[in-house]
Amino acid sequence: MIAATMLAMGCRPALHFVGFRGDEYVRAQRVFGRPDFIHIGWDLRAQREIAPGDVVVFARGPADQAPQARSFSDILEKEA
Repeated sequence: MIAATMLAMGCRPALHFVGFRGDEYVRAQRVFGRPDFIHIGWDLRAQREIAPGDVVVFARGPADQAPQARSFSDILEKEA
């Protein structure tokens, strides 16, 4: 119902990718398209950013997994 209302208003549900780290990102993008949001991990902050009707694609684990209590960092930096 919410997704139908969003489409009627000219909005579309956002696509969220959660926990992707490598080649699985490319494969998921082929299936679902480019994500609107990329979450490093499934935490409470990521969960709050999901609106009703949005599509969430997890790299690993079930769709009903509990979010981590501690937040993931926003950026993963590689050491030189």
